[in-house]
Formats: sequence, structure tokens, C-alpha cells
Amino acid sequence: MPILPMFPLGTALLPGDHLPLRVFESRYQQLVHDCMAAPDGPRFGVVLIARGREVGGGDVRHDVGTVARIVVDTELGGGHHRLECLAEERIRIVRWLPDDPYPRAEVEPWPDAPSEGTDLSGLTGLFGKLYGLLDRLTENGVTPPRADDLPDDPGARLYALSRWVPMGEADKLALLTAPGPDERLAVLTEAISTAIDIAEWRLKEQ
Repeated sequence: MPILPMFPLGTALLPGDHLPLRVFESRYQQLVHDCMAAPDGPRFGVVLIARGREVGGGDVRHDVGTVARIVVDTELGGGHHRLECLAEERIRIVRWLPDDPYPRAEVEPWPDAPSEGTDLSGLTGLFGKLYGLLDRLTENGVTPPRADDLPDDPGARLYALSRWVPMGEADKLALLTAPGPDERLAVLTEAISTAIDIAEWRLKEQ
């Protein structure tokens, strides 16, 4: 079972996301050092913190996460780093290991469940409504996602579309833990509907 260095954060990281990180704690400085020297590349796991804080340890962590690959490592002096990372595949935590000195876990890949063919056509109207409202709420205007810029695979496409929807960490975690595209579509549809309701309420309050 693969063992990965783990970086619990206050955000749920979805496959395809870009993750900027500022590393200053000594335990995570060691994590970066070990990742950059790893033979299979500079990779670590990211999970959402269920309770607690990012700094200091003692947090309670969710058991579903995402592999992040370091693509840029900028040393800032004093052992500090500024990282640019790209989220890759989804993982499940099989077993947490002792923090020595940073969190580590045995993990397994969690690919999407098979789907007979997820119909995403209903999202077009929802995105049109949402972005029409957001355009009215913003001074500079907003641009909806372009179909040509999105992945063809339904599961990956839904992750990509979610980055265009204002949502909280609970919704992101629900997207991450959806077994496959059909369930992820239901979660995203609900998140868009909630965002529409909030946008309509804000317009009424103006």
C-alpha cells in the first residue's frame, strides 16, 4: 500500500485544481524536502481538516483526499517555500501513520464508479442563469466557462465546472466524495441552485 506525505488543509482540493501553498512550519519544510527528493516525483496528499487548525497539529482529518504534485518550488529563505501545485487523482486514506515529523498515510486510488453516460446538458441553462445574475452583481462582469476548455471525461468535466461555481468547503467535499459522475452531477446541480438563490437574494437587497 503506497505511503504518502500528507498536508491537511482548510480546503477541499478537487482533481485538476491549482494549489498555491506558503510553507513555513518546520515539519512541512521537511515534507517539501522529502517530496523533492522522492524517486516517483514530488507528490503529497491533501485532505480537508474536519476539526482543528492547519498550524500546530492535533487536527481531525477527513479520510478522502487528492494527490497534489509540486510543479514550482520557490525557496524564500529561512527554510520557507512558496509552492505551486497541481491536483491529480482522488485517494482514500487506508490508515493514518504517526506524524513523524509530518502527517503520513497509507492511501489507495479512488477512481470514479462506472457510468452509463452522464447527461450534462441540463447544466447549460443553470450556468446561463447563474452567470446572468453574477454579471448583474459585479461591476466588471464575469465570463462563464467555455465548453472547448473543459475535459471530455464527464467526471473530470464536472470537477472543472465546479471551479466556476461559488461554493463552500462542504459542497467541495461532497463533490470529492461522490462515487461517480452521476452522483457528482447531482451535487453540482444542487450547488448551482444554491448559488442562484444567493445571487437572487443579494440582487433584491441592493
